[in-house]
Amino acid sequence: MTRLLEDRFGRVATDLRVSLTDRCNLRCSYCMPEEGPDWLANERLLSDDEVVRLVRVGVEQLGIREVRFTGGEPLVRRGIVDIVRRSREIDPALELSLTSNALGLARMAPALAEAGLNRVNISLDTIRAETFHTITRRDRLHDVVAGLEAAHAAGLGPVKINAVLLRGVNDDQAAELLGWAIEHGYHLRFIEQMPLDAQHGWTREQMVTADEILASLEAVFDLSPAVEPRGSAPAELFLVNGGAATVGVIASVTRPFCGDCDRVRLTADGQVRNCLFAREESDLRAALRAGASDEELADRWVIAMRGKRAGHGIDDPTFLQPDRPMSAIGG
Repeated sequence: MTRLLEDRFGRVATDLRVSLTDRCNLRCSYCMPEEGPDWLANERLLSDDEVVRLVRVGVEQLGIREVRFTGGEPLVRRGIVDIVRRSREIDPALELSLTSNALGLARMAPALAEAGLNRVNISLDTIRAETFHTITRRDRLHDVVAGLEAAHAAGLGPVKINAVLLRGVNDDQAAELLGWAIEHGYHLRFIEQMPLDAQHGWTREQMVTADEILASLEAVFDLSPAVEPRGSAPAELFLVNGGAATVGVIASVTRPFCGDCDRVRLTADGQVRNCLFAREESDLRAALRAGASDEELADRWVIAMRGKRAGHGIDDPTFLQPDRPMSAIGG
């Protein structure tokens, strides 16, 4: 019998984010230090079989309807195509997506599409090569662009771009990035920078807010609120110049949408996180390796969700940033 991943406030998680690795081949300044950090030891990572088994438990016993593979950078996981294929076999109707920096996607997009992946979300904060190098500490913009093109050609759409604006770095490029995305048929979403960097250097004063993002865009484009209801989607959508194109703003900090959250996360080392900003985790890996049945794993997962808080609490004076950075949690 299917149970629900329901918390004490009546929210039901149907969207599972699965981190496949904490490793990444970029070093974005708002996420990771220039060197390091220390990666998880291989024996701590879930194996391909363990990942697929936990996805199966989520789908068949707990009502999960969407699975997004994240990292770190999920494309550096050697078994990614097989994991996607085996996850697709669990349920043909399952929505499968991938969040990636697109390095290597030009080569892998056809295989991922054939394995059953539905779509991709690509992180790209600028289309200027020099700014890209400043943010990521790598000269790989051309590879990201090639990956986007390959994803579109392989039918992994709509291809979505996630962008973070950094004050004094690329906060003057919002309209430029939107114009480029519309020209190429990509769906752009701006995300407020969140306190999830490995260096714990985030400050609210330095964060470019949703209001600032919209003001920058409205200096060039005519924006109007989209008609369709937002539901549990994190992005507030706006029509661009009254046409078919849209732009989204994910105001996780200044306009939190915790009350409609339907997400749960599984880290690369098998820990359930009921909130991106949770400071507690529930260990499924140990139980799995100790021989727990699917039903017992599901029981642990249900209990983990009951402890979810009403909101992330960033505005609370007692807020503490999670010990793990985004690269170790999974987006």
